[in-house]
Amino acid sequence: MDVMETLLTRRSVRAYRDDPVPDEVLDKILEAGTYAPTGMGEQSPIIVAITDRATRDALSRLNAEIMGADSDPFYGAPAVLVVLARKDRPTHVYDGSLVMGNLMNAAHGLGIASCWIHRAKEEFERPEGRAILEGLGIDPDAYEGIGHCILGYADGPEPAAKPRKEGYVYRIA
Repeated sequence: MDVMETLLTRRSVRAYRDDPVPDEVLDKILEAGTYAPTGMGEQSPIIVAITDRATRDALSRLNAEIMGADSDPFYGAPAVLVVLARKDRPTHVYDGSLVMGNLMNAAHGLGIASCWIHRAKEEFERPEGRAILEGLGIDPDAYEGIGHCILGYADGPEPAAKPRKEGYVYRIA
């Protein structure tokens, strides 16, 4: 798939099959995330790749609790890539957002469905989230959760694109 086709056809998917994302595909998606632009090239974000079912399910429950729901906010996706970024960088939210975009676009280009799920900031401020980071040797006080990029194979057709709104682009020539 060429770049423009990837950018114009990627959609957020909210139903996934149980099939795991192959490691070699996941590695390519992760690599694309590491090449996202960042403020001053400082590379403030990090990515925590979760394919362990127990950890994924615990994070899903925590996310649902924050949201005030009892459903799976990860829609059954077997892989969750959590993007966090260093709080001491003034561009950390933007940097992490660009990583999220690269992850989702790379996934689509490789035939993997994705969706951005929020509440990572709140998750990693809680003791359970902090413990996950500490277990990886990451200082939870240094990083802010930006988002979760859920990945997997779509369980059904991907949604159609909504029409683009009027007045989206203004030009000064």
